[in-house]
Parts: sequence; C-alpha cells; structure tokens
Amino acid sequence: MNSRISPRDIALTAVMIALVAVVTRFMIVPVGAGYFNFSDMAVYFVAFTFGPWIGFLAGGIGAAIADLSAGYAAFAPLTFLAHGLQGLLAGLLLRSLPGTLPVRMIAGAAVGTVAMAGVYFLGEYFGASLGWGGPAQAVTELPFNLLQNVVGAAVAIPLSLLMRRAYPPIVRYTARSQG
Repeated sequence: MNSRISPRDIALTAVMIALVAVVTRFMIVPVGAGYFNFSDMAVYFVAFTFGPWIGFLAGGIGAAIADLSAGYAAFAPLTFLAHGLQGLLAGLLLRSLPGTLPVRMIAGAAVGTVAMAGVYFLGEYFGASLGWGGPAQAVTELPFNLLQNVVGAAVAIPLSLLMRRAYPPIVRYTARSQG
C-alpha cells in the first residue's frame, strides 16, 4: 500500500468535498423541520468511485459545509459524523466483500444507509440540548432519511458503474489508492 498522499489525492478529495457540498446545499426539497437533499447520491457516488477515505472526507466535510452555509450550523458535527461514516462504510464494503461490483455496491449502500440514518436518529433523539431536535424530530425524520438514502443509492450505483466503464483510469486509480 502506498501510504504517501499525492497532490492528485488532495486535489481529487477537495473536488469531491466541493461536489458533496454543492449537491447537498442546492439540490434540496424542504421536508418537515429539515430538508430532503441528494447528499446521499453524492456520498455514495464518491465512495463507490474513489474509495472509502475520499468517501469519508467528502461525505463528512462536504455535507457539514452545506449545513454551515444553509444556517444549520448546530447540525454540522452530527452531519459530519453521519455522512462521513456513510461514505467510509460504503467504500470499505465495496472493497472488501466478495461478489459482483453491483452487489457489493448495494451492500455498501445498505450499511451506509443504516449508519447515516442511525447516527441522525440517535443524535436527534438524544441531542435536543445540542439543538439537534429531540425524540419527535428523530422519529419524524427517520423515514425521510431512509428514503433519501434509497434514492441516492439508486442514482449513484448506475452513475458510478457508468463512470468506471467510460473512464477506466478510475478503476486503476482506486485500486492504487486503496492498496
């Protein structure tokens, strides 16, 4: 495994952070106390296309930046954890599970969904004193978080597969960067 971080790795990570931030911030539909967004599509795309560590950083930092810029600063730490863990786990499972690429992507998305929705649910349920909602908000938003993940995975999986087919150097880059 190459433990040296190259300038290309840094640039790619920065661009993917920006992608997640823009998609999360501007591709939104207001729902309840929060909003339905396409952050999960971007997080899964990045994790499946560029690996778990870029998925972690882009998912966590990008989605947290979107919260900060949208006036949801109190949620930024929770968002960082939820979407960072989502990208990390989805990318790790893609890399480590046996089976075909689409099946591994579906499994990664399923675990990423449980992680993201679970972190938000627990954070909102127990984090009312931190401005994260409370039990009623946690219960209300859980189905929307699950739906948001399913829609995101349904778009990201074929998009990542198409990107890999159209641009084969991505496969070589991902293999090199993941060891």
